[in-house]
Amino acid sequence: SGTVDAIRNEAGNIRYDYFFPLGDEETVLLIDSWENQESIDFHHQSPMMNKIAELRDKYNLHMKVERYRSEDTIPDTDQKYIRN
Repeated sequence: SGTVDAIRNEAGNIRYDYFFPLGDEETVLLIDSWENQESIDFHHQSPMMNKIAELRDKYNLHMKVERYRSEDTIPDTDQKYIRN
């Protein structure tokens, strides 16, 4: 319907991607990333949110939200586990 592309093109959007866990046909993971809280607030007031709400109602979708923040630096104790 173009909703995802419209969200990806919103000011402040860094990432908006869906993932489907293997072995779990009932779950969809959405990872979205924004430049700042103002960008998220703008997104939440956008027409796309009305479309998303309609889809949630239509398909009886339920959600769980977790918020993570990226860190600019990785502690030295963790570096040995990371391969770039």
